[in-house]
Amino acid sequence: MKGYYRDNEMTDLTIINGWLHTGDVGLVDDDGMLKITGRIKEIFKTSMGKYISPVLLENKIKESPFFDQIIVLGENQKFAAALIVPDFEHLQSWCKIKGVDYTTNQEMIVSKVVRDRFKKEIDCFNKQFGDTDKIKKFELIDHEWTIDTGEITANLKLKRSYIQKEYMGQIDKLFS
Repeated sequence: MKGYYRDNEMTDLTIINGWLHTGDVGLVDDDGMLKITGRIKEIFKTSMGKYISPVLLENKIKESPFFDQIIVLGENQKFAAALIVPDFEHLQSWCKIKGVDYTTNQEMIVSKVVRDRFKKEIDCFNKQFGDTDKIKKFELIDHEWTIDTGEITANLKLKRSYIQKEYMGQIDKLFS
């Protein structure tokens, strides 16, 4: 691409040192192939000046069967934190195996044994992350995020701004 037709300003913003800046974030895998992993606008900067790509962390953490949804937060904060929606079916199975009486989702997310299990899961993933990417605090959410409740889009992506607005109280608790 040589540039935008009759739009030098946009060309100057997009083509830098001969390279087209698409707004994508990627990495080169072991085979030398470029893998698109997210978008620059999905990256946030902590108050310490470090950049975090929440989507990479979220996708890695969701490999655990304990997690249904997770949003990593921390823009202009000293550390990364997360709101977590447990996979309640898996949690019920785990509780049954461990001999923990499962009552309601609301009661289970504040249960010490359940919170300790999620802490163990987070700690396991934190070993794989760099220091600035580690999840320092988390809150469990007592209901699934759905299209109908507004937290996810039709193509199952998180509505980040909606979640940050709707869960402001829990988010403030994470960073206070």
